[in-house]
Amino acid sequence: MRKRIFYHIAFWVLYVLYKSYLNFDPSSFGINGIGVLLEIILVQLVFVTIKIPLVYTLFYVTDKFLSKQWSVFKACTTVTVIFTMALFCFILVNQRIVYGLIYKEKTDDLWTSIHSLKSISYWFFILAFVSGIAISIKLIRLNIKQKIAEQELLKKKLEIELQFLKAQSNPHFLFNTLNNIYGLARKNSDKTADVVMRLSSMLRYMLYETAHKSIEIEKEIRIIKDYIELEKLRYTDRLEVIFNHTIDHCHEKIAPLILLPFVENAFKHGAGESRFRSYIAIDLTLKNKQLFYEIKNSKEGSSDSEQAQQTVSDEDADKIGLSNIKRQLELIYPNHQLTIDNNSNEFIVKLHINLNDGKI
Repeated sequence: MRKRIFYHIAFWVLYVLYKSYLNFDPSSFGINGIGVLLEIILVQLVFVTIKIPLVYTLFYVTDKFLSKQWSVFKACTTVTVIFTMALFCFILVNQRIVYGLIYKEKTDDLWTSIHSLKSISYWFFILAFVSGIAISIKLIRLNIKQKIAEQELLKKKLEIELQFLKAQSNPHFLFNTLNNIYGLARKNSDKTADVVMRLSSMLRYMLYETAHKSIEIEKEIRIIKDYIELEKLRYTDRLEVIFNHTIDHCHEKIAPLILLPFVENAFKHGAGESRFRSYIAIDLTLKNKQLFYEIKNSKEGSSDSEQAQQTVSDEDADKIGLSNIKRQLELIYPNHQLTIDNNSNEFIVKLHINLNDGKI
């Protein structure tokens, strides 16, 4: 509030000084130059005592009209009355105070000045000019304020949507991993305890690290490695997983759980649906804030009818999986490039992200 008051005072001080400068004649700056300048400033201060109430009353009318509390007729009528009163006061002050007390010059009587079209036009122009400047500043300020409010609202909506998407991703991942543990437990596998320990480590990561807007990419790589190890315990030797990663800066920031869902999808729709030996190849490169991510997984060829059924099933599953991560990429990295190639024998995902463009 104090800052706003300061800006208003500064505006009127600058306005008075500017008007005084326009009315000051440098050739008169002699013996009585300072006195002349002070006299001009005093005159402008007298006039501004009318302009200030006029401008802020117009501000009030503008707010009422823009908020639709006043009709066009009411607003126009009020403005007309205000301008008429201000014009009368301007002529009165000019006659009685400026020329009568400050300049001490004899002028026409008040009634003659009021009936003078030239005088009325002149003072009306001055009042309209300063009011126009003030109203323009007011409207520009309201427009900027509205745009900022809209941007803040949009930002909050996107943050809420992103939090919702993350909340969907975490249970989805947990559900799949628990299914793996359940399968091992039923077999009384000795690997169950190791899997539970790895899962607890991943849950700790998901509960605490993913709450942040960004994490170091080395942590995302670590979680991918843990997930791969969990899945390899399930598939044993019939699955070959290759994970190559080249990172020029291991502390580079990236949105959490952006890369993992693609790995999860490769296991689910690759090895998870294959009866024979299969493979998953993951290649991650980060150089100069340019991230390149490629995942290939083998898949068994199928007949047209089976492929049609599988497509429907995949679309249902991807409502939580890939469709979720696609939306997160749109929100966090709007300039990303994502291509998905789904052919009869191989599923390929390629992702390019410029980390400079991230909204994190």
